[in-house]
Amino acid sequence: MPPLLAVAEQLAPGASVAERFAAALAAGFDGLEVRDADPARVPELEAAQRMGGRIPTSCPEGDGWPGDFHASARRRSLESLRRQLDGVAALGGHGVITPAAWGMFTRRLPPMREPPRTTDQDREVLLESLGELGAHAEQAGVLVLFEPLNRYEDHMVNTLAQAAELVEATGSDAVRIHADTYHMNIEEDDLCAALRSAGALLGAVHLSDSNRHQPGTGHVPFGAILATLAEIGFAGPLSVECRWRGEPSAAMGECGAYLRRLLDGWDDLG
Repeated sequence: MPPLLAVAEQLAPGASVAERFAAALAAGFDGLEVRDADPARVPELEAAQRMGGRIPTSCPEGDGWPGDFHASARRRSLESLRRQLDGVAALGGHGVITPAAWGMFTRRLPPMREPPRTTDQDREVLLESLGELGAHAEQAGVLVLFEPLNRYEDHMVNTLAQAAELVEATGSDAVRIHADTYHMNIEEDDLCAALRSAGALLGAVHLSDSNRHQPGTGHVPFGAILATLAEIGFAGPLSVECRWRGEPSAAMGECGAYLRRLLDGWDDLG
């Protein structure tokens, strides 16, 4: 059976969650990946799910990051992510996505200075944050989905192998890797080999093409990627997170149809 296929909430047209949910289902998706699953929003999201689709994941933008340089910002981030985990659990979802940080620091763009922490200190902070989140996720019955970003958006964790080392070091079965094909296109030597190496640690996947537009508009080999996921027994959700090329409603429909064609033979791909 093919994995659940969602689209990011902010990409679906509509003035309400229900309208965006309906648009996603009409375009061939199974539901929405939301930007906010805080428990206060759960009743609204539950009502949308009663339309027949699913909300597998939340990909929030928080006030601070698990790898933030400032302890107060890290604490705000962890408290927010704990609420997101509770919300996704109440929705019967899969997990909550977070990178180490986004846009906080990069070594790869001017002025090319060094970060205020060493690599070992970065690792210590991330393990502490992921360990705390993993313990909460275990109790809630969902996953922390840890996403590597490309070198221009984060300096700490850029590849699936780097993420795997941290995930394994937490010792928590509730912390897993979230792969994003756009970031992988920049950082991985071989996208399919990287996915195979991640194996059972892979919890969910974002689909976005090499140009950050919808799958099928660039040169990411989505057929090979889906075949690899089937081969390794991937059972998590897929979600489209991109920028639409073209008129949004038409682009979403074309994207849904393209991915459905690739997923039609899922049971034979592995």
